[in-house]
Amino acid sequence: MVNVSLTTQDAYNLMHNGILAFQRAEKAGIRIDTNYCERKQNHLTRKEDRLLRLFKTTELAHKWKRKYKEKTNYNSDYQLGDMLYNVLQAEPPKRTSSGKGSVDEEALRQLDVDGLQRLLDLRKIRKTRDTYLENFKREQVGGYIHPIINLHTTQTFRPSTNNPNLANIPKRDAWMHKACRQALFPRPGHQLFEVDFGALEVMIAYCYHKDPNMYEYLTSDEADMHGDMAKQIFILDGYFERIQNAGGLKKVATLKTLRDATKNGFVFPQFYGDYHGNNAISLACEWGKLPKGKWKKGQGIPMPDCYLSDHFIRNGIKSFDDFVEHMKKIEEDFWNRRFAEYGNWRENWLEKYRENGYFDMFTGFRCKGVMRKNEVINYPVQGAAFHCLLWCFIEVDRIAQEEGWDSRLVNQIYDSMILDVHPDELEHVAWTINKVATVDLPNAWPWIQIPLEVEADACPVDHSWAMKESYELPKVA
Repeated sequence: MVNVSLTTQDAYNLMHNGILAFQRAEKAGIRIDTNYCERKQNHLTRKEDRLLRLFKTTELAHKWKRKYKEKTNYNSDYQLGDMLYNVLQAEPPKRTSSGKGSVDEEALRQLDVDGLQRLLDLRKIRKTRDTYLENFKREQVGGYIHPIINLHTTQTFRPSTNNPNLANIPKRDAWMHKACRQALFPRPGHQLFEVDFGALEVMIAYCYHKDPNMYEYLTSDEADMHGDMAKQIFILDGYFERIQNAGGLKKVATLKTLRDATKNGFVFPQFYGDYHGNNAISLACEWGKLPKGKWKKGQGIPMPDCYLSDHFIRNGIKSFDDFVEHMKKIEEDFWNRRFAEYGNWRENWLEKYRENGYFDMFTGFRCKGVMRKNEVINYPVQGAAFHCLLWCFIEVDRIAQEEGWDSRLVNQIYDSMILDVHPDELEHVAWTINKVATVDLPNAWPWIQIPLEVEADACPVDHSWAMKESYELPKVA
């Protein structure tokens, strides 16, 4: 193991300098189009009225009104849970810690109840209008918002943001994502620029566990972790080769869907401590559109020659319960064979925490106190990964001041830095960030023993954040 040279003093310096760099970003702010916010809110109100009228014609709304009469509140989670699981007797896709049927969006999207999708759409409209766009208007000063970035509020030593929290803008919902980001602009004559570390937490996790198979996956151009796991989970070895006349586009589209399902429904959840039962729900019900219970032909998402249920049935998986058992074996193989060293590190790391009551991150920070297993495994990775971004943010901020850039750092979200860039400086800014992240950071912190990569998106000059497009970073010699 690499000797961890970072100390408590190093950790303090990182936090101190980070606060100063973030303060300058907060002061710079991001321009907000309040006229757009007003127009979009009015549009969403009209859309809400139309959708509400349609929702009231559904079976769910009729029975809801019949039971609650003048107390009917379509925004009430309590009433919705009562209607779904007590009145309509729907089987809960998942339950809360108290054993009640869950009414979060993930659970609701798995239920086939007349009117429920319209209710979800109504909630999406209201949240976009009343939470995100309204927050933008409320927090703006002189046409700019100045999100506050906190470094002292989370146990993981990661940041939080508020007033407003741009990290809360939904990323997976393309409609909400676009509706919110269309309100955010650079200064006139400038462009927004976003630089994102690729798979940073997975890279930093490797620095702890040193699993050779993981290193191969992360550094080889040919290796594809998510593709290999998709083949194993969805039993795809030789599948496409056996299909006659399966067009290339159809094949690629199917593989991409199953690979994305595996990445987001199994691989990353497993890294963060999830278990096969939850993975089965995500993969089969959410991504695969299969019901719980026994499966019939013609169910689920389409495959090139059949439906997903047909494909599973002919491979001996005839029900959701069968799939859960299948995923149990996949999980065991994942940690005992494919990533055995990673699995061993998890157990050893947990045992040391139980002995000491704390653990130290590679970045000089110490986490102590009562923590769950998942927290003990995740915190050192999540915290150290953010500290990589923080170190780069501080360094880019220092260079910007030293060189007198017109371009400004304006925010950070997860593993990315957001800048308001003058177009004449874009190439130099991009080159500088690439060098800081991929060369200077590993040189400063020798415990990073895997190549880091960053990706970038740029918006056209004077266009909103919703218009960002991929930008090829200049190579660092």
